[in-house]
Amino acid sequence: MSTRLENIRKILDDKKAENIEIIDLKSKDYIVDYVVIATTLNPKHGYALLNYLRTDLKPTGEEFLRVDEDDEWTIIDLGDMFIHLMSENYRKKYSLEDFLSKLGTKEAE
Repeated sequence: MSTRLENIRKILDDKKAENIEIIDLKSKDYIVDYVVIATTLNPKHGYALLNYLRTDLKPTGEEFLRVDEDDEWTIIDLGDMFIHLMSENYRKKYSLEDFLSKLGTKEAE
């Protein structure tokens, strides 16, 4: 799993996503084992990040089960992991990492 997470973190970091956080929820009663959250610079950046993830992860066998996308927040369901690509305003507004960190512990960055 750590290889998958590091690969996702590297793609997001290389493509200028900001404040990338990985939250480990394996030992918690939550619907996925991990959540990755990253801040996008603008709507086009969010769509580009999604496309980079699709392109770069496809050769590794990663399957995108569901994607809900809009200008402010894109959620990618990889089965045992969610990736949230959020605008800065939405990230502040919803404080998803605060909610999830109360359920689990953040991995060291």
